[in-house]
Amino acid sequence: MTFGRGLKTLSLVSTALIAGAFALVFFYAPNDADQGFIQKIFYVHVPLAIVALGGFIAGGIYGLRFLRSGRRELDLRSYVAIHMSLIFAVGALITGSIWAKAAWGHWWVWDEPTLVSFLVVFLLYACYQPLRFSIEDAERQARYAAVFAVVGGAFVPLNFMAVRAAQSLVHPRTLSSTQNLPGPMALTFLVAVVAMIALFVTLVKYELTAKSTRMQLGRLKRRLSGEAAAVPLTQRRSAAPQQL
Repeated sequence: MTFGRGLKTLSLVSTALIAGAFALVFFYAPNDADQGFIQKIFYVHVPLAIVALGGFIAGGIYGLRFLRSGRRELDLRSYVAIHMSLIFAVGALITGSIWAKAAWGHWWVWDEPTLVSFLVVFLLYACYQPLRFSIEDAERQARYAAVFAVVGGAFVPLNFMAVRAAQSLVHPRTLSSTQNLPGPMALTFLVAVVAMIALFVTLVKYELTAKSTRMQLGRLKRRLSGEAAAVPLTQRRSAAPQQL
């Protein structure tokens, strides 16, 4: 499993995209007429949320493919995608709370369906790792985790439906269209989304590479230990250096 292929190039591209996105946010996109400068957190909060939800769906797709093929590589991809999506979801919740405090005067608004549905999805996936690592058998662990990922992925579209159904407060509807944004804001938002996707893919590849290398080293150590244990004791004594 060569997960590290092209990682250096991808890292440079994602770094350039993130830098370009922040440059557009601070120096190109205008301040919002109502919220002023604090609205610029929108260019971080919304891409984080979109990428996190997309990562949960990707984890479910990899889980489904693992259940059909039994390839452990797909289980690893599902695990890493969900793990990284949880980190991005935490970032989305934190930035969303900051934005809510500035825009609505409250850190959290429970009658806003978009916020609540996203929190429900996050809490659902927060149970993924405790469930996975509570099972000792590796095969059962992978199967149960894959089933969880597939079922959990089915709940993710509820978040998108909640955005369409939101009535009490105005939440940006940017996922399907940017026509409600002025040209500079729309361009900045699209670049920010692409940059966040690139960052997500880069971090996923880093984690996949690290975990794959660790697994390969573990298998090598176990094989060497098994070969050493299989060597007869008399042969090991004769191969040992003699004491002077």
